[in-house]
Amino acid sequence: MIYSRLIIFIFSSVILFSCKEKEENSKLAVEKETSKEKSFKVLTEKPSEIETPEGMVWIPGGTFMQGARATDGMAMNHEKPVHQVAVDGFFMDITEVTNKEFKKFVAETGYKTVAEREIKWEEMKKQLPPGTAKPHDSILQPGSLTFKKTKSSVPNLYDYSQWWNWTIGASWKNPEGPGSTIKGKEDYPVVHIAYEDAKAYCDWAGRRLPTEAEWEYAARGGQEDAIFAWGNDHEKLSEMANSWEGEFPTNNTKADGFENKAPVKTYPANPYGLHEMAGNVWEFTQDWYNVDYYKERKQEGEIKNPQGAQKAFNPNNPRTPEKVIKGGSYLCNDSYCASYRISARMANSMDSAQEHLGFRTVASVDMIENN
Repeated sequence: MIYSRLIIFIFSSVILFSCKEKEENSKLAVEKETSKEKSFKVLTEKPSEIETPEGMVWIPGGTFMQGARATDGMAMNHEKPVHQVAVDGFFMDITEVTNKEFKKFVAETGYKTVAEREIKWEEMKKQLPPGTAKPHDSILQPGSLTFKKTKSSVPNLYDYSQWWNWTIGASWKNPEGPGSTIKGKEDYPVVHIAYEDAKAYCDWAGRRLPTEAEWEYAARGGQEDAIFAWGNDHEKLSEMANSWEGEFPTNNTKADGFENKAPVKTYPANPYGLHEMAGNVWEFTQDWYNVDYYKERKQEGEIKNPQGAQKAFNPNNPRTPEKVIKGGSYLCNDSYCASYRISARMANSMDSAQEHLGFRTVASVDMIENN
């Protein structure tokens, strides 16, 4: 038990620390979110000489207010304050990258994901407090984090080791561990992907990961005041997204049709034609996670095509640089992690992979022109 919890701590320095950071601060004052006059010229129309790549859609550029809306009582502090951002138009994958697409990448390149590689303790311990004991070699084997339902109610939702299990042999092609397979799940989103893996796929495909601003702008779909990718009606959650319904993490009513991942394009697209921008699996962005970034951004005024914080900073995980992930997953629940909201953001260490984390890619006009 000690080792299993240590391994979960070591490998998941993830996302779940703040998932329950849901604040009892809906009473806090939130800034007025009136848009300013645009001060940047942005690319809105797709250049006529460029064809939209297969599987992607054009996201017209514009200016928007990034961050949590004043009407969002579930928002966390790190989603505030709202700040004005201008974004040039770009192409974005209509869906999360699928098992079929990732399998093609691996077949052509021979790539081995982080979850499949030998674990090097000397590298790992650099991210841990000095003096952390080395786990037994039988534990330090390639694998990833898989979800397990609990048998009874969980009083402490901060202790995520209760529903996460370090599974030796779990990877993108064996998502539930040894004996599991992606056969018949070619159209499901690929998971157990670390940041390095997503970046390698992007390089191969001539794409890149979206910035956090691009991701949020695309998810909003032109709906300036929306809390969700489909608008503001929380009652539509089961119809519009794959999340956890029922008591987390012991009982899922499957009101949305799924207990685990769903095939891409299962749920309706947002106004920009993007599917599953809420729930299903978390998605990597290229930005560093810095808990103070939004506050700093607000003070500097409007910016065009922001690239995120210059360095990572998370007081809950100070030794490990983390990236921003967006969109929530099939595990998000109102009582624990309502991260199917547009402004929701979490942190994920670069070498950490889980059963509910994937990605989608984007391409700037210049990338298509130079391809």
